[in-house]
Amino acid sequence: MSSTTPAPPATQRIFTSDNTAGASPEIVRAVADAARGQDLPYGADRHTAGARARFAEVFGRDVDVLPVSTGSAANALSLAALTPPWGSVLCHRDSHVNTDECGAPEFFTGGAKLVPLSGDDAKIDVEQLRVAAHRRAGDVHSAQPSVVSITQVTETGALYSLDEIRRLSDVAKEAGLRVHMDGARFANAVAALGCTPAELTWQAGVDVLSFGATKNGAMTADAVVVFDRALTPELSFRAKRAGQLTSKARFQSAQLDAYLTDGLWLRNAAHANVMATRLGNGLKALSGARLLHAVDANMLFCHLPQPVIDQLLAEGFAFYHDRWEPGVCRFVTSFSTTEQDVDAFLEAVRRLTS
Repeated sequence: MSSTTPAPPATQRIFTSDNTAGASPEIVRAVADAARGQDLPYGADRHTAGARARFAEVFGRDVDVLPVSTGSAANALSLAALTPPWGSVLCHRDSHVNTDECGAPEFFTGGAKLVPLSGDDAKIDVEQLRVAAHRRAGDVHSAQPSVVSITQVTETGALYSLDEIRRLSDVAKEAGLRVHMDGARFANAVAALGCTPAELTWQAGVDVLSFGATKNGAMTADAVVVFDRALTPELSFRAKRAGQLTSKARFQSAQLDAYLTDGLWLRNAAHANVMATRLGNGLKALSGARLLHAVDANMLFCHLPQPVIDQLLAEGFAFYHDRWEPGVCRFVTSFSTTEQDVDAFLEAVRRLTS
């Protein structure tokens, strides 16, 4: 190779999460633009106004938007506005709010109880919800069912269909409960299902959405999208009290605006989904690998022999492998994952299992 020929890019070996990806160039440019000159603080700037208009366009109605710095903040603030301290949050036992938020929902709600339910593919079983939504309602000795929280995409990488969301929402509304959606990978769900954001949320009965962007191309920005705007005043005060009302909110809003402009968010998500499908199809073709679920979006689970796992890790590949049953691994692709990244990993697995 001559000195003037650039070296080929190294393949990406990290499949632990889509959090490991960088940021889309469009979003970086938007942040740089927001850094020029002066603007009003605390969300009174032009970028925040632009982002709110963009969200209204994407969801097909007026919505309120609260930019936040993390998905944990989006989830905890949303649930706090939907649940009194004596209430309960009905969620799947494997949901992110139940297993990966370090008690933030309980803390932000002032002590509301998370009630875990079961169901295949980390999706709430509608009949279990029907029972839980009425359990000890009105009994002063018991936490009162207040909100249903569904995760889209679920923690196993599965998708709630539109019909499943509507059925859960119908049960919730009949019992007087609100509906929250944890949409850390909301873009991946929209891209995979081919539906509109409106169909997947407020038209299906969702009151508040935790809208993820950081995993899919943003830098430090997620959002709470409020469809029931009567909740906005309380959410605004809670966001300030939680340290989530940033003085230079324009830097978060600029990211969200750029994220939603010209379909960037859906292009990024569709690419991540395609890479996961490529990875899943490749693993299915190998005798030493066994997929545990269908590949619906950009996350998949696979069983590999422990010696293969150990060698892959020794060769520099990174993925989660010690959180579930022995031999079960999780792989997540992102907007920056390439075909070469996937193929290099598959070749390593093929070599180690042959």
